[in-house]
Amino acid sequence: MRTLRRRLDWQLADVTALVDETARVRTVELEAPGWAGHLPGQHVDVRLTAEDGYQAQRSYSIATPAERSRLAITVERIESGEVSPYLAGELRPGDKLELRGPIGGYFVWEPSRGGPLLLAAGGSGIVPLMAMIRERVAMRSWVSIRLLASSRSLDDIIYRSELEAISRDEMGVEIIHTLTRSQPPEWPGYDRRVDREMLAEVGWPPTDGPLCYVCGPTGFVEAVASALVELGHPPEMVRTERFGPTGDPR
Repeated sequence: MRTLRRRLDWQLADVTALVDETARVRTVELEAPGWAGHLPGQHVDVRLTAEDGYQAQRSYSIATPAERSRLAITVERIESGEVSPYLAGELRPGDKLELRGPIGGYFVWEPSRGGPLLLAAGGSGIVPLMAMIRERVAMRSWVSIRLLASSRSLDDIIYRSELEAISRDEMGVEIIHTLTRSQPPEWPGYDRRVDREMLAEVGWPPTDGPLCYVCGPTGFVEAVASALVELGHPPEMVRTERFGPTGDPR
């Protein structure tokens, strides 16, 4: 098992590519020569400095598996935000960003930690969970993974094409979607917010000892984590990462 890296000072990273995942969500690919590496599930602080010296910073989960110099963050544009409208709208390849990290040692996973894994994502909460899935694929692990992804609509599913490919090509990785606001005709997935019944149908029984990772808006995380514990999963096996405040629990 790799050891967690120490928190780094602020450093500059080059923006190498931008990928629009949905109409509101963009992945920012970065090259950071001084990057010390990270574990799937960790995050970084991003700091912006205005011409008048005003600074704003936000934390963003790392979307990539463990690597030494390359990483990516996936950002959902919040219209009232100070940082996300710039990252998801104005940023261009060749620009530089100030980063600090990697940060976090609790909400992390790598294949040596075992499984099976039950991952529950609300909206952009899928980002650190996708890093775990990508690590599993990159390391050619056989740990079984089930991802339950809650999105507003089909067009709001982040990493949709990649998830379809992984589900099709990777033995032992199952992707389950629920669309909470609108569904296309003959939609085969769930069509409601994640609840106890859905988790019981999708997840492993507690006796199988799954590691559960839940990430999303505060309301989503609290509801899902509580339901998992009610189903019999030990609290220490349910790890959570939340962002908010928000009135939208997906």
